[in-house]
Amino acid sequence: MEIDGVFSGGGIKGLALIGAYEELESRGYTFKRIAGTSAGSIIAALVAAGYTSQELRQLAAEVDLSQFLDTRKTLLPLPFTKWLFLYWRLGLYRGKAFEEWLSMKLAEKGVYTFADMPKEKLRVVASDLTNGRLLVLPDNLVDLGVPIDSFPVAKAIRMSCSIPYFFEPVKLKSLDGTNFIVDGAVLSNFPMWLFVEEGTKKIRPVIGISLSTKLKDHRKHVIKNGFQLFGALFDTMKDAHDMKYISRQMEKDIIFIPTDNFTSIEFDLIKEKKDALIDLGRLRTKEFLKKWSY
Repeated sequence: MEIDGVFSGGGIKGLALIGAYEELESRGYTFKRIAGTSAGSIIAALVAAGYTSQELRQLAAEVDLSQFLDTRKTLLPLPFTKWLFLYWRLGLYRGKAFEEWLSMKLAEKGVYTFADMPKEKLRVVASDLTNGRLLVLPDNLVDLGVPIDSFPVAKAIRMSCSIPYFFEPVKLKSLDGTNFIVDGAVLSNFPMWLFVEEGTKKIRPVIGISLSTKLKDHRKHVIKNGFQLFGALFDTMKDAHDMKYISRQMEKDIIFIPTDNFTSIEFDLIKEKKDALIDLGRLRTKEFLKKWSY
């Protein structure tokens, strides 16, 4: 059965999305259109390129996540250079190693640019800080004067995954100059609104997969210092927009995978934890499908 799917962001916790896909695939569900933000955009792109869930599980087992922490070369002491990278480069890590890895994996399925995919097959969200706007890729590339068909899919995913201050922003040349693009989660961590609009008939069933608890179970932020304030600020930015669009009625089409016991930037994740995340995603999806009706 064909469905549309939406994958949320969540950093390393996005491995749970593989388990969700595994269960959906085993039940005969295939994705006509698929969208995602940040970690969700990675899985969405690989699925759209033709990877099976078993292939993704194998990729997760083989990949050394720490290779994506690519710092720039310097002769200065590391603690000092980290502050320099934040100030001048706007991020601790380049993000090029990840983009090159993803480009290679997509190429193995014959996908290089958006011209290599069916139109509207894949949509991902990024944040244009220069213009203060949300970007839906590849759609909004036209607004920037950037050709869609020749734009690399891996570059778009790299944009959607550029966690602020952690990875350097992507500098995109456009008609108006240089745009600084960062993680789509800053503005929309779970873009269910791309396929579901309140009061409008859906083209086909839509299933969303969110790496969080249900809206009513959203935890309150404890704010007692500056670090907690920053954390609460970022959480509010990434969730407030989506919560506005996700009604209680829409929740019946969302698989909620609570991943509070894992961190988003644990790039030294051991195999047991990778498997635990994937298995959690499959378990929650199995429970969801027992009650889901479209």
